[in-house]
Amino acid sequence: MAKVAIAFAAAFMLASIAVIISIAVVQTHKKTYISRGLKYGIVLDAGSSRTTVYLYEWPAEKENNTGVVSETTKCQVEGPGISDLGKYEDQDKKTWKSLKDCIAKITEAIPSHRHNSTPVFLGATAGMRLLHMKDEETSNAILKNIKNYLSSLPFNFQNASIISGQEEGLYGWITVNYLKGNFLEVSSWKNLWNAWVHPHGAETVGSLDLGGASTQIAFATSDDAKGEDIIKVSLYGYEYNIYTHSFLCYGKNEAEKRVLAKLAKESTNWANLKHPCYPSGYNTSMLAEDVFGSECTKNDLPSKYSPKRSITFLGQSNPEQCKFLVRSIFDLASCQGSENCSFEGVYQPPLNGDFMAYAGFYWTALALKVEGSKSMETFKTNMKLFCSKDWKTLKTSNKDIKDSYLKSNCFSANYVHSILADGYKFNTDNWKNLNFQKEVNKTSIAWSLGYMLALSNMIPAEGKIIKLPINNVLFTGLLLLFSALTIITLTYLVIALVRFCY
Repeated sequence: MAKVAIAFAAAFMLASIAVIISIAVVQTHKKTYISRGLKYGIVLDAGSSRTTVYLYEWPAEKENNTGVVSETTKCQVEGPGISDLGKYEDQDKKTWKSLKDCIAKITEAIPSHRHNSTPVFLGATAGMRLLHMKDEETSNAILKNIKNYLSSLPFNFQNASIISGQEEGLYGWITVNYLKGNFLEVSSWKNLWNAWVHPHGAETVGSLDLGGASTQIAFATSDDAKGEDIIKVSLYGYEYNIYTHSFLCYGKNEAEKRVLAKLAKESTNWANLKHPCYPSGYNTSMLAEDVFGSECTKNDLPSKYSPKRSITFLGQSNPEQCKFLVRSIFDLASCQGSENCSFEGVYQPPLNGDFMAYAGFYWTALALKVEGSKSMETFKTNMKLFCSKDWKTLKTSNKDIKDSYLKSNCFSANYVHSILADGYKFNTDNWKNLNFQKEVNKTSIAWSLGYMLALSNMIPAEGKIIKLPINNVLFTGLLLLFSALTIITLTYLVIALVRFCY
């Protein structure tokens, strides 16, 4: 009888364990979702040289206080950035028409019942920051006109403002790491309680953004690092210590103006001004105000300056002189003898981990055929080869690149090399950690996605309706019941076995 009782108890215990496993599997894998659908958000990235309208979407529920956001579509507004509105009437008409066409395209992609709840944000960056410094009244008037237009749309207009360089850098870092999956695993795998799984031991990636008027660097640093450029952020339930700094007037377009200004200021012959970075055979003329009319070049005004005077630049295809000229616009002297310093006397912790270089960095690398991850030596070799070619050769081998970009690619290459090597202190060893990339998983790398991720915290979350195979109360009760029976049976078996053996 004792043997029969023990056998019966063992069978009952195994059956209880089987029931526990079965209901857990059914509850986890057989549940269905009655989704509340998707929410949408519109972000206008109003940069210094162009405006791009992004449409983002995310499930109506949120995870760990941060929305799960992805890019649905984007539309680039034709013409220059909004900081140039008001300069040329004909161009303004084209810009406004293109903007309205983009908004119409975005509107079609959003279900009509979601229009009223779709927030709209506009973030103006360095171009507007410079205009605001130069002419606050004009910049405010431009923003007011755009606010009025956005407020008239069938969406929930939130804000149109000028974001700081530090914010731009931080949002870029968030975008890069979100797309790389370093905050959470954006996949179908979830744990028993349906929460996002944080990647075990995930390393974050540094962010390098290059716009027309400014450039930003951002990367995670040690927890004890402090300073005005250190920001603590919390995303998906985890905290990060981020170094981020924005260099105004070091964007690609403004840096090129500074090079032109330096050449013009040091020469008296504006009718025949040699430019080592422009390809030989390429000549261009521009008004002096186009060079010196910027906030970034106003301190370089030459004596007897006349805004309507013409300056003619003659290309030289001289790699060594170009390198020397471009490097001269960087203030590197203020960091000599200082540890943890980039340029202009700006504090920077030691570089850490991999970096994603996008926007202007990517397009420059693409022109040199060094996109992705290559060695520093390859970058320099291709740069020298590119800068040695004349205009006719470049035109023949780069038919898909506009002249306005092609003529400046040698300058851009030297600029990118100088800011990375001389400024941020990338060298032959850690250059391989640089990845020049445009997008990740078919999603653009831009600060606007990070902006949307951050701002989605201000949008009330709607819980997803989960239809479970077993009612939550019943599920919990069954788990407790069979767990208790398993424990009781196991205790009985242990006691019975001890008595039987002894």
